Amino acid sequence: MAPQSPRADKRTLIINAAVAVFAEKGFLLAPVSDIANRAGVADGTIYRYFKNKEDLLLSIFEQKMDELLVGLGEALARIDDPIEKVRRFALFHFQQVRDHRDAAEVLQVELRLSTKFLKEYRPIKLWAYLGVFGQIVREGQSLGIFRGDIDPFIGMWAFFGALDELAMQWVLSRKQDRFPLELAAEQVAGIFIRGMLVHQDPSPEEAP
Repeated sequence: MAPQSPRADKRTLIINAAVAVFAEKGFLLAPVSDIANRAGVADGTIYRYFKNKEDLLLSIFEQKMDELLVGLGEALARIDDPIEKVRRFALFHFQQVRDHRDAAEVLQVELRLSTKFLKEYRPIKLWAYLGVFGQIVREGQSLGIFRGDIDPFIGMWAFFGALDELAMQWVLSRKQDRFPLELAAEQVAGIFIRGMLVHQDPSPEEAP
């Protein structure tokens, strides 16, 4: 792989600094000068790469979604079973929240403070991330494992909604050790898997 250009490296350096500062001080209260100091650049350098602070926030989202898409693809690459893919998806998502807490806090909390993100921005990469679950549903349906009456579009938003809300609760929790994300992943996956499975007729021993 070719090395990144100095411009690309500096842009990434600024984004990483912004993640730390936004997580520490909040998007609305964080001055650009603090981000520049953390990145080791002049204040004006920020504006060579980003239009304003909100543009920087959206750029964080874009970069982190790129990383999530690559990571999720790797996590699911060698798995054929749709049921196991659901489990791995949930586990991957929560592992990223746990292992990259600052980024999770920015995406879960601070991003929602952006009017542009909520009203104008088209989060195509988020849709691609959700679309992976929609494809898992379609795979399971084609194999006769998941119910055919499930709408993959509704399913992917419902699944992400569960992951997103629990991630938010973990980020905001003051006692995160009492909220194990691995257990959350297992339970969310189990709920959705059981809800999507094709109904199995009970065996004679199980029949009433």
